[in-house]
Amino acid sequence: MPGRADRVSESSAASPFRDFPSRGAVVVFDLEITAWEGSLARNWSGPGEFMEIVQIGAVKLDASMPMAELASFEVLVKPEKNPVLSDYFIDLTGITNEDLGRDGMPLDEAVSRFAGFIGDAGLVVSNGNDWCDLVLNVEWAGMKWPFANGLFANMRPRLAEALGLPENQTVSSTLPQHLGHTAMPDAHTGLGDARAIAFAVRELRARGHL
Repeated sequence: MPGRADRVSESSAASPFRDFPSRGAVVVFDLEITAWEGSLARNWSGPGEFMEIVQIGAVKLDASMPMAELASFEVLVKPEKNPVLSDYFIDLTGITNEDLGRDGMPLDEAVSRFAGFIGDAGLVVSNGNDWCDLVLNVEWAGMKWPFANGLFANMRPRLAEALGLPENQTVSSTLPQHLGHTAMPDAHTGLGDARAIAFAVRELRARGHL
């Protein structure tokens, strides 16, 4: 079965990761998507399994070292195809159906807010092809893509190379531990994982490895 990137390969939403700009702002983001026991191994090919966004988390960083955090962003999104979260997803992320009922918003509102948060940042990166999930969800919703072409980039290959890890072991929530740091809070949440990625980026750039 084709992967996410293959299914949106014609999209100009993303570009290959390039070096960070010397000034301005960059955004690191992470998505939490609906999941079930074994869905990752199945590439979400089970009956009724869709990669619906449940949470968008991001941090905006000063592009110049030491890449200080300028702002943060996190929203919950109400999935439509599978509106009830699985026990597996709840146990993994700590996000509950009650959380969604209280704080969740429609996808179009969440994406619009995310676009506003990005603003004039020149680069938006993730540890993996999270942008593919974003493209698919926007397409499912029949929305207009609100982001500049080529804005997003997957930096997992560069992170894996710098850390000497296989890409499938370059997991966002564990990046700080691979660099000798203690685990950061809120693993497997959008904002928690975005901050873990940002920590790794800062540290690797300081060491001259990124």
